[in-house]
Amino acid sequence: MDLRIFTEPQQGASYDTLLTVAKATEDLGFDAFFRSDHYLKMGSVDGLPGPTDAWITLAGLARETRRIRLGTLMTAGTFRLPGVLAIQVAQVDQMSGGRIELGLGAGWFEQEHTAYGIPFPDARIARLEEQLAIVTGLWATEPGRTFDFDGRYYRLKDSPALPKPAQAKVPVLVGGHGARRTPQLAARYADEFNMPFASAADSEQQFGRVRRAAEEAGRKPDDLVYSNALVVCVGRNDAEVARRAAAIGREVDELKANGLAGSPAEVVEKLGTYRAAGSSRVYLQLLDLHDLDHLELIASQVLPHTTG
Repeated sequence: MDLRIFTEPQQGASYDTLLTVAKATEDLGFDAFFRSDHYLKMGSVDGLPGPTDAWITLAGLARETRRIRLGTLMTAGTFRLPGVLAIQVAQVDQMSGGRIELGLGAGWFEQEHTAYGIPFPDARIARLEEQLAIVTGLWATEPGRTFDFDGRYYRLKDSPALPKPAQAKVPVLVGGHGARRTPQLAARYADEFNMPFASAADSEQQFGRVRRAAEEAGRKPDDLVYSNALVVCVGRNDAEVARRAAAIGREVDELKANGLAGSPAEVVEKLGTYRAAGSSRVYLQLLDLHDLDHLELIASQVLPHTTG
C-alpha cells in the first residue's frame, strides 16, 4: 500500500511551509506529496497568511524535489479553463521530469468562488466530463496534428495541442461519492479512483461501482488504482494523540471513527481494513503542517508496515 502526504494549505500555510513538508515527505520515504486546490479557509482557523495557488505551488516544488510524485486532490474544474489547465499541467510535468498527477473535480465550495469573483456555474458534473475529455484529448493528440472539440460548454478548433507533458501519460484521478456519474467518469477517463473521507465499507461499495463501470466501458477494472483520502493523527501514547487532535480542532474518538488515529499499531490495523476493501493507496490528510515530528513518526512506525 502506497502512503502519500496530502495537505490543505488553505487552512493556513505559506509556500515555504509547503516546501519544508514536501522535502520531508521525500526524505522520509513517502511516495508523493499532494495538495488541495482551494482559495478560502474552512472552519474556525484564521487561514493566515492566505491561500496559495495549487499549480504555482507544484511548479515550485517540481524544481525543489527529485523523487516524489506531485499532484492535486482535486483541482477545481471551476477555477481553470480546460485548455489552459492542460498547458499548465504539461509544463509543470516537464519541470518535474515527469512526476505530476492530475486530480480533477467539479468544484463545490461556492463561498470561495464568491470571495474571489470566480463564476460558480451550474451543471458542474457535465462540465467536468467535457473538461476531462479536453485535457486528456489534448495530451493524446499526436504532434503535428490538431485537436477539435465541440461540446455544450467548451469548444476548441484547430488546437495544436501543445505542449506535451514529459510523461507519455499523466495519471488522471477522479473521485467522489456519487453512485452513477462519478464511476462512469472514472471508468472513461481516470487512471485512479479516489474515495475521500469514507469508511472501508463505503469505499468497498464505491470501488465496486467503479469496477462495474469500467467493465461496461470495455476496460479491465484492475487497470485503475483504487485509493482513499483520510485524516491522520498518530501518537506514541494517548496524550500525544490527544495533543495532536486538539491542535487541529478535532476529537480523538471522532478521528478514530472517521480517519486514521491512535497509536501506530492502531493506524496500521485500520489501514488493513482499507486494503481489504480494495484500496492500494492512501492519502494521509496532514492538517498541522508545522508538526514534522508527526510526519517522522508515521514514516518510522507506520510506513514500514504498509509496504511489501
